[in-house]
Amino acid sequence: MSPAEVKVPEPGVADKPARKLKLSLFWRTFIWLALLILFSSMAWLQMFRTQEYEPRILRNVHQIATVVNLTKTALVHTDAIARVSLLKTLADEEDVSIQTREPGDQIQAFGTSGLERQLVKEMVKRLGPDTLIASQVNQVDGLWIGFKIERDSYWLQMDPERLRPLGGSAWLTWLGLTLALSLGGAALMAGLINRPLKRLSLAASQVRDGHFNTANLDEDAATSEIREVNIGFNRMAERLAKIEQERAVMLAGISHDLRTPLARLRLETELSVANLETRDLMAADIAQLDAIIDKFLDYARPEPTNLGPVLLSGVISRSIAPWRNDQRLQISVDVAEDLQIHAEQVELVRVMSNLLENARRYGQSPNDGITRVEIVARVHEGWVLLRVRDQGPGVPEDTLKNLTQPFFRGDSARTNATGSGLGLAIVEKSVQRMGGTFSVFNNSAGGLMALMKFRQVSPT
Repeated sequence: MSPAEVKVPEPGVADKPARKLKLSLFWRTFIWLALLILFSSMAWLQMFRTQEYEPRILRNVHQIATVVNLTKTALVHTDAIARVSLLKTLADEEDVSIQTREPGDQIQAFGTSGLERQLVKEMVKRLGPDTLIASQVNQVDGLWIGFKIERDSYWLQMDPERLRPLGGSAWLTWLGLTLALSLGGAALMAGLINRPLKRLSLAASQVRDGHFNTANLDEDAATSEIREVNIGFNRMAERLAKIEQERAVMLAGISHDLRTPLARLRLETELSVANLETRDLMAADIAQLDAIIDKFLDYARPEPTNLGPVLLSGVISRSIAPWRNDQRLQISVDVAEDLQIHAEQVELVRVMSNLLENARRYGQSPNDGITRVEIVARVHEGWVLLRVRDQGPGVPEDTLKNLTQPFFRGDSARTNATGSGLGLAIVEKSVQRMGGTFSVFNNSAGGLMALMKFRQVSPT
């Protein structure tokens, strides 16, 4: 298998613990409000059952028992003709029907829930041990109360709604409507709380990307705390914009003030120093100073704003052009000709040039001293993985994490040349400015590998 085909996982992926479920502030607030509403509704329902509903049902039991006792007394003390008139009056005005109880009646007992059984005990206690309570007699629904008058047995039928437990479709409808309105209110409250924080997060991301002038928050917000935060953030963004402007002016001054005397010094050296070897050494030192100034300016350069489609093969060809005739540097490229990424062309050329210069300085093969560099690009799920690998000695594992730190230079075999220690720091910062990621690690087949990840531009 060729080195270009080696599958290289992104560093650190295997070491990361399983990610926890992360919710936005809106959903956290909404869930907490919804739980609060739910528990409050359950507490209210329980309080209603204990303080209002159950006492009311018990009062209805006592009233029913009173009606049954009065009916029994009236039936006992009336003759046959008046008894017929009494039964008709009870049926028409009180919705109470009295029927003769037969031994063959089909009965369905009343009391399936705990509350219903408690109600049955109360009625039996009030009406006597011979009382029978049923919810259905001969397949006719109702509240049936069986009692005896001397040798005769009767059924007294009443409306079962008087003792029906809490429930029913109407109750569920109102409960569902109440919960829906409550959850809607919770969502509205969560949105009102989250909105200014979301704007603050967006403004912070703009400041992070260097857009100081666009991160403007409302300083007339109704909430005093949010208003104070917005005012403070706007002042901070204005201060950062001023610092950035002053930095740009300072960089321009440094570039002009240092390069002019360096150019004059180089010219004077070439004209005044007679010894050819000494002149070449002095000229090389001046060139190194000029290169170090370039490194500092590259690292401090502000973010580019003109990101767009960039043909990757063209950038790589431009980057390797200065080393085509270098016999000590061999570069192999495996990149599709039409592959485009979302980047900035000049910045990407600077990235590749820094990586190639770093490989030229420190990536010589231990066998013959020749630097061999492989540049490979692959597409994966809408991203382009660009790998630049040399075949040098690599670096110790404890040094890898510091390679992209500004001014860091390791103390191993990869430091046999002088430099500013900004090469890989410039690369990482430039790649991040273009919306990508950058990492370096020792390749399992030998050498140091730089892995960059850019968003692919789909061909039209």
